[in-house]
Amino acid sequence: MQQATPIAAAGLVPVMPEIELEGPLVEVEACLSALGEALLRRDSAAVEQHASRLQQVLQQAIASFGEAARAGGVPPQLRHRLVAAGGRVAAQRETLARATAALDRAMDVLMPAEPTGLYGASGKAERKSYGGFFQA
Repeated sequence: MQQATPIAAAGLVPVMPEIELEGPLVEVEACLSALGEALLRRDSAAVEQHASRLQQVLQQAIASFGEAARAGGVPPQLRHRLVAAGGRVAAQRETLARATAALDRAMDVLMPAEPTGLYGASGKAERKSYGGFFQA
């Protein structure tokens, strides 16, 4: 039988030990660093590999932190590190989106659309419309 800790005996909410949350968080931080380096090197194979691994470790970390929250709480310093990791994920996602948009613009310049040879209602040649989206 497990003895109650002084915190639990006092009626306070126990905090899950940091050691159980530290491992998944360290893995997330390591994957983020590796992904950041791959993005700087513009190594698409490494980006793909690290992004896939990051997705896996993020799922594990979210599960661990969710379990810790249900079991009594997450230490503030680990919560802060998880929030910082989330910010890094968002920043890397934004960097990748900007790089993709720049690549799309460069491709449009280097390989313009072929003229269709059709005329619009005003007598001018029709311009091909390119689909896309903008997300703020």
